[in-house]
Amino acid sequence: MEAIPTTPEPATEPAAQRSAEARGNVKVTREDWLDLAARVLIEHGVSQVKVLTLANRLGVSRSSFYWYFQSRKDLLDQLLDRWEGQNTNAILDHAARPAGNICRAVMHLFECFIDPRQFDPRLDFAVREWARRSPDVRARLDAADAARVAAIRDVFLAHGFEEIEAFTRARIIYFMQIGYYALVENEPFDTRFSMLPHYLAAFTSEQPDPAEMWAFLETARELLEP
Repeated sequence: MEAIPTTPEPATEPAAQRSAEARGNVKVTREDWLDLAARVLIEHGVSQVKVLTLANRLGVSRSSFYWYFQSRKDLLDQLLDRWEGQNTNAILDHAARPAGNICRAVMHLFECFIDPRQFDPRLDFAVREWARRSPDVRARLDAADAARVAAIRDVFLAHGFEEIEAFTRARIIYFMQIGYYALVENEPFDTRFSMLPHYLAAFTSEQPDPAEMWAFLETARELLEP
């Protein structure tokens, strides 16, 4: 078990009472707090990510929050760390995967975007909405967007594209994917992927290998269909 933080608790709850309450609470972990905070952020916005609200939903006392977080700001900072660690790192990891051709490399990126366990579009949009109200979050979001585009640009550079063309194609892919989540919901699988060869040709100026494309489609179907 992690050590209890030394940061003083709110004066309204005596230390002895907090300790007794914490021992009597249903055991929750840091990840439980962050999981719920992410859901509330997605469903209701950052203004509703409150310690007491989360504690009530978890069925624990507010004092147990301070076993894992120094303050609400600390929780929000860790929530941003989780978003960046999941969504941004997923794109960077898939961009770094080896591929024998540029079409396969782009399909690696698509694998990331279609798997909500790796890239969570709802969380991404919740952070974007949060950034409208916070310059600090805006700065982190801008840095994340820049890092994602740069990683996709590097994919094209690795396959022989010139700098400006690689950057342009990277922005087209990234902006299109983010826009897709904003505009399209519950699209049938066959509709969503019927344009795959045409997208790949437009993004890369090359025709995809049919065997690689069908292998990707099988992976995509496993990820998207129950």
